[in-house]
Amino acid sequence: MTVSHSAKGFVPVGGVVKPHGIRGEFCIKSNADSPSIFGKVASLYLQDGQKPPAPFTVRSWREHKGLVLLQVQGVDDRNRAEELRGMTVLIREDDLPELDEGEQYLYKMMGCRVVLEDGTEVGVLEHFFENGEQEVWAIVNEQKQEILLPAVPEFVLDIDLDTKIITIAPPEGLLDLYLSPAPSKKKKSKRPVHQTKAKLRQP
Repeated sequence: MTVSHSAKGFVPVGGVVKPHGIRGEFCIKSNADSPSIFGKVASLYLQDGQKPPAPFTVRSWREHKGLVLLQVQGVDDRNRAEELRGMTVLIREDDLPELDEGEQYLYKMMGCRVVLEDGTEVGVLEHFFENGEQEVWAIVNEQKQEILLPAVPEFVLDIDLDTKIITIAPPEGLLDLYLSPAPSKKKKSKRPVHQTKAKLRQP
């Protein structure tokens, strides 16, 4: 799921996948830095398409098979939870918990220029996704080529939100893998069988 501002003053943190059980609980695919954020806010907001976000008070949350199960006030049965399928889950920007020193919220990094240590332009950070236990950044260059970078400390050297510049040191060969892919091997064409067989002389 691409991370961007769906409404002014709000930050998208996931999407409703499906109902769970019969008591109004529903599953969301979370793209928050930590699912525990759902236990730190009194309210979250659900947005249906381009409609204004609607507030819901969080009753409970828990993790389940890679998803987050939420229960909110006003959603008490499976039918009501079904109506939420496909909606975007948002949190007010002002309600986001304070981060420790050196930490950044990912949504603030979207659109930042990504460069190498020597200043060489790599592209723009457009979105991110989780690949197993690892966070992966999708960087798009001027040629619209997408470069996927594992977002681990040894590859991300500096994040400067004032200048909107992220400095990276990708593993050797990563950029070449995306920017100079190996040419596809052409299959050798087989000559038709009737052209390879010698004609027998008739007596």
